[in-house]
Amino acid sequence: MPFYKHYSFDLWLTLIKSNPAFKIERTRYFHEHFNAVNKSIDEIAAIFRQVDLMVNSINEKTGKNIDAEEMYLMVISQINNFSNEFTDIDIDGLYNTMEELLVNNMPVLYCSECIDVLYRLRESGQSTTSLLSNTGFIKGKTLRKIMTHLELDQLLDFQLYSDEVRMSKPNPLFFQLMLDTINRNRHMDLDLGEIIHIGDNPMADIKGAEAIGIKSMLINSNHLTISALTL
Repeated sequence: MPFYKHYSFDLWLTLIKSNPAFKIERTRYFHEHFNAVNKSIDEIAAIFRQVDLMVNSINEKTGKNIDAEEMYLMVISQINNFSNEFTDIDIDGLYNTMEELLVNNMPVLYCSECIDVLYRLRESGQSTTSLLSNTGFIKGKTLRKIMTHLELDQLLDFQLYSDEVRMSKPNPLFFQLMLDTINRNRHMDLDLGEIIHIGDNPMADIKGAEAIGIKSMLINSNHLTISALTL
């Protein structure tokens, strides 16, 4: 594998993955609290998947970001047959409850090699690393807590989240923000060929990186794993 001076990483299904218990508990909560029409647990779980996929597609298409609160309201609306009666919903309180559920059912490392690869890149002293992540039901402020818990934060020079900057991959401006942050932090300009972005999504990660002119590597959704970076 060629050597790069900066390694940018996607987060979900690249470095971490969900704890299945979180989605189960989240579905149960909505089944109990926002289910006036008595939909089943399975129906509500399917609605969460539909909203997640729909918003991901919209964000990838527009390059913008639909917030977590909006996504939860979409779920509540669909559960209740597309009702728009939201006046009694404490949306900030709801998000705080979802964050608490997540903290109690922490995401886990995608694979055992993730920490080792990031550590080796960091310890080489020859390159920097960062995170470039689209967000959905979980905000960047919450993901920063997760990164600290998993001890990934200390292996990254900076983290960028779509909800915090109002841009989503593959928007070239989101990738440009990553390039600008490298230069600002290191006080030096890197050639585009010295930077690589690694992720699992062919559209958001690979096409996004290619559009801005940096190298890319698809992992986990194909035959490659993160270990290929240090071979």
